[in-house]
Order: sequence, then structure tokens, then C-alpha cells
Amino acid sequence: METRSFPGNVDSLDPLRDYIGALAQQAGLSKKSTYNLKVAIDEIATNIILYGYESEKIDGTYRLLSEVTENELIVILEDDAKPFNPLENELPGALDLSLPLEEREIGGLGIFLTVNGVDDFSYDFSTGKNRNKFIMKKA
Repeated sequence: METRSFPGNVDSLDPLRDYIGALAQQAGLSKKSTYNLKVAIDEIATNIILYGYESEKIDGTYRLLSEVTENELIVILEDDAKPFNPLENELPGALDLSLPLEEREIGGLGIFLTVNGVDDFSYDFSTGKNRNKFIMKKA
């Protein structure tokens, strides 16, 4: 797997998006799949930065591990912040999503977009690291 590190601050998000775009192009993903993958990774990376590092007053980095196979693009975001499993949060349901913005509960929509925007998403915490894994199948 190829590895690239990013500083754990919001200034790293634009270079991260650019890098994801290049990986998606290398993998031959469609524009829609590329967009969905960027949204998903951006959401998780933003959560790592804001809640894993900044709110805890920790300087940290996060790493992006990637592999292009014959059938898919695999991307793993890995960080050293406190454990956080996005899949343990309750996702908004159809009723929540049908409400006007001002009537919705805050939170959860980004993780909903992450889980539903990629072909497969999983989370693991081991050896002191959060690992968020995204898989996009090639069309």
C-alpha cells in the first residue's frame, strides 16, 4: 500500500481532496464515484482533525494508505487520536432526512453520506490507531 501523511489541521483538507482525486483518476473511477469518495473521506478526515486532535489540543498527523487493485480502490485513513467508531453512531432515518434543515437534529449526516456514498466502509481500532477503510469498486 502507498502511504501519505497529512498534518492534523484543516489546512490539510484541500491537499487531501486533490490527492484522492488523483488516486480516483489513477483507478479509473467515474466522476460520481470520485465525488462520493471525496465526500466520504473529507467527512472522516474533518472529524479526525476537529474532534480527535483540535478539541483534545493534540498536534497529530493522519495517514492515508491506498491501493489500486484490478477491481477496486482501497483507501484507509489512519490516525492516533482517541478511539472513535463512526459506525456506532445512529444514522439519520428517512423521517429525519425528510425534515427541513431547521427541524433536524445536528450531527450524523456526514457519517450517513460516508456509509452510503462508498461501496464498502469499515472501522477498526488496533495498536492504538483508528483505521477507517473505504472501498470503491471500479465500474
